[in-house]
Amino acid sequence: MAVDWTSALDRARAHAPFLARALERRPELAELLAQGDGEAALRAAKRVREGSAASALRDERLGLALVLAIGDLAGAFDLDKVMRELSTFADRALDRALNTAMNSRVPDAEPSGMIGLALGKHGAGELNYSSDIDPILLYDPEKLPRRERDEPGEAAQRYAREVVRLLSDVTSEGYVFRVDLRLRPASEVSPLAIPLNAAITHYESSALAWERAAFIRARACAGDIAAGEEFLDHIRPFVWRRSLDFGAIDEVRRLTHRIRDQHSGPSVPEPGYNLKLGRGGIREIEFFAQTHQLIHGGRDPSLRSRGTRAALDALAATGRIGEEDARALGESYDGLRTIEHRLQMVGDKQTHSLPAGDALDNVAQLHGLADGSALVKHVQELARPVAERFDALLDEDRISVPASAPHVLAGDAAEGDVPAELVDRIAGWTDGKYQALRSTAALGAFEAIRPDLIASISGSPDPDAAVVRWEGLISRLPSAINLFRLLEARPGLFALLADCLTLAPPLADELARRPNLLDALIDRTALDLPGSVDDIVARMGRRERGDDYETRLDRLRVVTSETRFALGVQLIETAHDPLDIAAGLSRTAEAALQVAVDAAESEFALKHGRITGSELVVVGLGRLGGGALTHASDLDIIYLFTGRHEGESDGERPLGATLYFNRLAQRVTAALSVPTAQGALYEVDTRLRPQGNQGPLAVSVESFARYQREDAWTWEHMALTRARVLVGSDAARQQVGDVVTSILRGERDGDALRDDALKMRTEMAAHKQARGSLDAKLLRGGLVDIEFLVHLLQLRHREALTPHLDEAISQLIETGRLPGTITEAHSLMTRLLVGTRLLAPDLEKPKSAAAALLARQSGCEDYDELIERLHEARRDVAAAWRNIYGETLEIDE
Repeated sequence: MAVDWTSALDRARAHAPFLARALERRPELAELLAQGDGEAALRAAKRVREGSAASALRDERLGLALVLAIGDLAGAFDLDKVMRELSTFADRALDRALNTAMNSRVPDAEPSGMIGLALGKHGAGELNYSSDIDPILLYDPEKLPRRERDEPGEAAQRYAREVVRLLSDVTSEGYVFRVDLRLRPASEVSPLAIPLNAAITHYESSALAWERAAFIRARACAGDIAAGEEFLDHIRPFVWRRSLDFGAIDEVRRLTHRIRDQHSGPSVPEPGYNLKLGRGGIREIEFFAQTHQLIHGGRDPSLRSRGTRAALDALAATGRIGEEDARALGESYDGLRTIEHRLQMVGDKQTHSLPAGDALDNVAQLHGLADGSALVKHVQELARPVAERFDALLDEDRISVPASAPHVLAGDAAEGDVPAELVDRIAGWTDGKYQALRSTAALGAFEAIRPDLIASISGSPDPDAAVVRWEGLISRLPSAINLFRLLEARPGLFALLADCLTLAPPLADELARRPNLLDALIDRTALDLPGSVDDIVARMGRRERGDDYETRLDRLRVVTSETRFALGVQLIETAHDPLDIAAGLSRTAEAALQVAVDAAESEFALKHGRITGSELVVVGLGRLGGGALTHASDLDIIYLFTGRHEGESDGERPLGATLYFNRLAQRVTAALSVPTAQGALYEVDTRLRPQGNQGPLAVSVESFARYQREDAWTWEHMALTRARVLVGSDAARQQVGDVVTSILRGERDGDALRDDALKMRTEMAAHKQARGSLDAKLLRGGLVDIEFLVHLLQLRHREALTPHLDEAISQLIETGRLPGTITEAHSLMTRLLVGTRLLAPDLEKPKSAAAALLARQSGCEDYDELIERLHEARRDVAAAWRNIYGETLEIDE
């Protein structure tokens, strides 16, 4: 809308007694506003007046309230500017009050040792016209300025009382802020200012869920800011828990219900309706955002925004809520906060309720509407989308799962259908044999889920296997409270958990070792494929203030493990094609390598510096190079470095280039493969490097090129067809890529190449035989034989030189080198390879439910069809082998 200063001033004088009096008391501001110079008026309002702090702050507060109100009414200042200006004034006021209180006892004392934390709307930068402020005052007994005879605690309480008096006392000049200190730990018994160590102990051990929610928006705003930020860093794990505390989530859900249950005013907008606490009001928008932040923010720091609208936008950007939900809630938030400000402009009172009668018409006309009924209608339109979405939040007890999934949801099995022996066996879990079920709290949590648990196990594809897996899981847990409360809060997880335990032994084993992997399944995105490598890197490598090397590696391990586990669940839920799962696993590993290299390089450089003009390069080979991993895949990599051997690092403990990059490579390998509290991620295989295990771990690009040209065996060149640079600058990627291309395009004797390949495949078959009837990789006519066909043709004809096997097959079919049947054979066997790594790890026919799932993943009606198509695909490969190698491939029938 157009800016209209005249209308704003007229409406303020006619409908807002507080603003009318302020215009009379501050004629110099009124004149600037009448001239339409809002920014000049704002600067004048902030000008520090001489005199006592109490008087100066009250003068500034009145001026700011006046200028911001008129600018708001005129359409010159948007809501964000108004809230930000009020919040930064609160920062200045609290800081000056702290300094004044200390200097009254210790003149010229530095503001060290006393901290003001802003919480609530103040912390979020969203104060309204008549807000209280809810700070927490902390102090460091070692640093607090005080008189020699004063005890630190006594001095801190004196300062806190003086701060409250300076800001809250109502004088002839008004007040600055009402100060509410009840958000401090144990406020009913604790002093007004809390020692730092006591606060840390409280938040680390005994704080409640609502206190976590309060600290979402906390920031250091006054006094010793640096110490305050250090304190917030210290308690960050309390607020943003990497592993979800499902008891806390349950408490959050109870809090959301309590908002509705405890509010006694009108539930729909009408006179008496509370814009803050009513159904569809401001508090519901804030709580909607904060609930999602608490649940997901521990694993995703991008969600840790203090501001409500910023939090909604971040939640939408990461898929935790819908974009339309974020837009609707954000617009309602702005609209409701604006009307809230109108209510408070009238008499400078901390009110949130729509008045009745003439008073309602008065507020409406201040806002620019005709009458109270128009205002009520406007508020109804703002509150409706909030109420609908908050209702949905309160009812959000299930996660979505694909309709095609093989599971039976909890409760699907009728009670009468459950075998009595199963009920008795599960009842026996509480007889004390499991440590996880010995406490009263654990037993209570177990009783809450017992009916759904029994139904889930009874309705699973293999109840006997399910109950055994459940017992294995519980036997390894120190406490089962979190797990049971999660399942109570998210009953839809019963189905996914039953499938993991019954169908996929590797996932079941991983869950038994790390039950917190279930955290990854509560997101809406749990069944979505991971994004690009850059997206995954951003999640794994996000750094926070104070993070050390081990913290960065722990985050890498957590995100990698959760992503791989989620991909496993997606596989057994048939949420995606196994080929897409394989690509997602590969992107995850590539991102993990990039983050591990970055973390290791940064840490290594602290002692040894860096080598100018040189960098570590990581080349992926095999399935990693081809971008299609399984859950059991090793990482086949080669470490190279650019630059020359003569280089030396520039750190405190310099190293020559070869030693430098070999030690760095060892660190990267350890970051990915050494078991820690967060688990090991991958087996890293570097045996394909020049000279294998006999050679150095990392060699220069120049040495690598020379070895490949002069000393490499045919099998090493075949392996090189799958080479892809995974870590390195653009220049390094180009340099290594050029070396690989030049090697692969080299002239070769076709007969010698064929003979070498045949000899190598014969030796492999003798030493690495198929482990079962479903070994799509090593069975003759399987994936290894397809790779030998493709790599021979790539090297012989110097074409289709892509590391992605499916693309190479397609190009070779186009040029007539391979028959078209190889595409289907490769796709079928790759899907089977990916599936068997979880569903049939022994590579023999699994139980019926897993066998049926394997068939469905491979596009077959049933297991018998899968086996027939596998035999047919192997026969197609054998036919191609006969044409290309001129030998018969023995296929067992």
